[in-house]
Amino acid sequence: MLYYTTGGRDKTSFLGPRAERLSFYGKIDYNRRYKGRMSRLAARKGGSAMYKILMSAGAGVDEYDITQLERGCWIDVVAPTAKEIATLVKATGIQRDFLTAALDSEEKSRTEVDDNQLLVVIDIPFLRSNKDYETMPLGIILTPDYMMTVCLETNAVTAAFNARTARTFSTFKKTRFLFQILYKSATLYLKYIRNIIRRTDDLEHHLRRAMENSKLFSMLDLQKSLTYFTTSLKSNYMVTEKLLRLRSVSSQPNPVKMYEEDEDLLEDVIVEYKQAIEMVEMYSRIVNSTMEVFASIISNNLNLVMRFLASVTIILAIPTLFFSLWGMNVPVPFAENPFGFWLVIAISVLFSAAAAAALWKHHMF
Repeated sequence: MLYYTTGGRDKTSFLGPRAERLSFYGKIDYNRRYKGRMSRLAARKGGSAMYKILMSAGAGVDEYDITQLERGCWIDVVAPTAKEIATLVKATGIQRDFLTAALDSEEKSRTEVDDNQLLVVIDIPFLRSNKDYETMPLGIILTPDYMMTVCLETNAVTAAFNARTARTFSTFKKTRFLFQILYKSATLYLKYIRNIIRRTDDLEHHLRRAMENSKLFSMLDLQKSLTYFTTSLKSNYMVTEKLLRLRSVSSQPNPVKMYEEDEDLLEDVIVEYKQAIEMVEMYSRIVNSTMEVFASIISNNLNLVMRFLASVTIILAIPTLFFSLWGMNVPVPFAENPFGFWLVIAISVLFSAAAAAALWKHHMF
């Protein structure tokens, strides 16, 4: 389903069943590779993928149809189908490989310049639930006429640039807009890292009171999220460094045109990424140490329980030994004594008490 808005009216156009759509690269079956992500997207959006075409206009933004593309438009693409990709390639002249790069969930952060078009792929943070953080690729494409963002799912980074925040960005200033998206990504990482730390502290306080498997699994999920963030942040930082060096490249057409304000913004982005990397590395070490401590506590508690059970087994084995000896069908001491039964009981209790005292002395209880 292709969705777009024109002049305040909603239009939809059915583009065929998903099962018959081709892969983005012509090699990988679309349903097999992206079925899980697209099913979640369909459930959230009522079964339709979409893209929006926006352009700054005064203090706001206007939405356009694909047939009304103008210089300075921003095209925000979310989970496009094969037909939608073909439509966008034909309308914008953007290379198909650039457009489909971010549609691979395993795509690494990188930059590429070809035919006066710039592709920037970064990993952005994504919150699936209050306990599940992960990252996904976001592709940003700059051409002399248009700017395009491509992602597998609706995300908080591009969603932050809308009609309410139109005064803070301009689709005509593509380089600055690119750096603003990078800056938003960095600040979102910092926000999620702080959320993870608060969640970790809450789990730690709870685990200090009672060891619960569910809380340990939640701590493990947060540890994995920090690992994802560490890898993604380092890759994104390398991308910003490449963009900073790209301004001096003059051997080929360069779509990145920086002014002094743009360079200052890019430096701010680099600083934010550095801060995020330092934070995530520090808290990753803290969470890893916390998990190791709790693992040691669990192991120690298990040792204490096993030691206690072993001590109880030893104490209970002593009366069993005496009762077995006096239960044999042979002459035994006190066999003719009317108080023989109680004497055997007393002897077994005495030896059991002595064993318990010895174990207590050696801190086996």
